[in-house]
Amino acid sequence: MNVIAMKKRLSVLMVALICLGIFTHRAEAQQAASTTSKAPGAAIAQQISLLTGIAISPLLGSSAYGCYEWYQWRKIPEAERKPLPWFGHPRFWGPGLLIVALCFIKDTAGNAMPTVVKKPFDVIEAFENKFSGLLAVGAVVPFLMMMTKDPGTTQALLGTMGVAAMDFSWLYNLFIIPVAMIAFFFVFMASNTINVLILLSPFTTVDAALKGIRLIMLGSVAGTALLNPWLGAVWALFIIVASYFIAGWSFRLSHFGAVYLWDFFTLRSKRFKPSPARNRMFLGRRINKVPARTYGTLTRDENGKLALKYRPWLILQPRLLVLPDGHYAVGKGLVNSEIMKVDGEKNRTALLLPPRYRSHEQEISNVYGFMGVRPVGLHAVVKWVKEFFSPKEQPVTV
Repeated sequence: MNVIAMKKRLSVLMVALICLGIFTHRAEAQQAASTTSKAPGAAIAQQISLLTGIAISPLLGSSAYGCYEWYQWRKIPEAERKPLPWFGHPRFWGPGLLIVALCFIKDTAGNAMPTVVKKPFDVIEAFENKFSGLLAVGAVVPFLMMMTKDPGTTQALLGTMGVAAMDFSWLYNLFIIPVAMIAFFFVFMASNTINVLILLSPFTTVDAALKGIRLIMLGSVAGTALLNPWLGAVWALFIIVASYFIAGWSFRLSHFGAVYLWDFFTLRSKRFKPSPARNRMFLGRRINKVPARTYGTLTRDENGKLALKYRPWLILQPRLLVLPDGHYAVGKGLVNSEIMKVDGEKNRTALLLPPRYRSHEQEISNVYGFMGVRPVGLHAVVKWVKEFFSPKEQPVTV
């Protein structure tokens, strides 16, 4: 199965989610005389908005939703209360909201912090975002989309098909939960790229702008849902569809960030040794329709040419990209290193080396027979400044 086939199947699921909203709207019109927020269709519309909001900010969304469930649970007479979901207990959403508040303080005061001081906190927040996202998609989303607790909603939907007297709630849940998890995955990946871009950005002002974009998106979902549940659902579906179309870009950037975080946080460069023939790295730019940040293994083929062997989405059938002929060198940066194609005075990035290759640039050059190691980026600037201000060499006298 290739990428195109996968996208076609996912497109069918996305269309099914939209059709579900249309069927629910018809059910609401037939079962109720008014369209209040308590109507079955409006309840599903609100759930779509809530699903999207949690995907944009998993810890904030899950904690806020858990707090809301706890508040509603407290209003029910004690004899009629049902067990709370685990995320509805204060011992979960209390620390969760506290962490969100600390992150907000960090982001607010971050502009006054030096980048070197702020980045470790950004790394911790990126790990937290990934962990809370996995937690939400596995536990919160299924609970959110379970509709059997509200038989009126399911019966209203099935009434449009003429089978309202039959109990097909299990089939409804079997359909809606996987679709909801896929939609959550798309939006979460798109939102998670903001954390990766913040880690890669050397400027605190850019970090603040990126956080502001995510906050605006989250606020727009909540605001439209409160204004009108159907308007909120339409806006949430727009975000889901837009996230689907950039899913490939989001996935590659998220994986790049995950590898970068792991290598950096675990100091992997100190225990890593390059392989004498095969080393894993990222494509630095789009080459022959293969997108940038594709993760693969760099080798030399039977003709001695550089080739990157990779799997689309990391799980599909392996493919081989032969890099353009030419001279290559390893570029050593102050933070990141790369493999670049040398063309006279011009250098073009070909491959990106994860942090594990830090201090191993010369070994990589020797493995593939490159033209040596050259400074790039800030490292090149620092080297030029040192050479400019260093004492000039005096001629030797005999």
